[in-house]
Amino acid sequence: QVQLVESGGGLVQAGGSLRLSCAASGRTFSSYAVGWFRQAPGKEREFVARLSRSGGSTYYADSVKGRFTISMDNAKNTVYLQMNSLKPEDTAVYYCAAGAGSYYRAYVTLNEYDYWGQGTQVTVSS
Repeated sequence: QVQLVESGGGLVQAGGSLRLSCAASGRTFSSYAVGWFRQAPGKEREFVARLSRSGGSTYYADSVKGRFTISMDNAKNTVYLQMNSLKPEDTAVYYCAAGAGSYYRAYVTLNEYDYWGQGTQVTVSS
């Protein structure tokens, strides 16, 4: 089992940057696929980005492609989401998640993940 703790959220102006962190305890991240999701007020939680086991590949939602980057620091057992060129529509609570299922899953839907963090608020002002 793994416990996830997100940090790094905050208030930023449009066009600015933030880096979110997701620290894992209990097991190493390399055992899991890791994803970032977000949920805006009144909306469903949606996929943002994911990193395959051991960081072999990445995949992004079209809405963030080219602006966000997911990465892993194995030594710190932490996954990051670097967010650049932020827009007001990026405002949401951001969650990281870990999936322990088949390597062949796409890991772009909520039910493909087994463990979730508590979330961190990102607010982008116009």
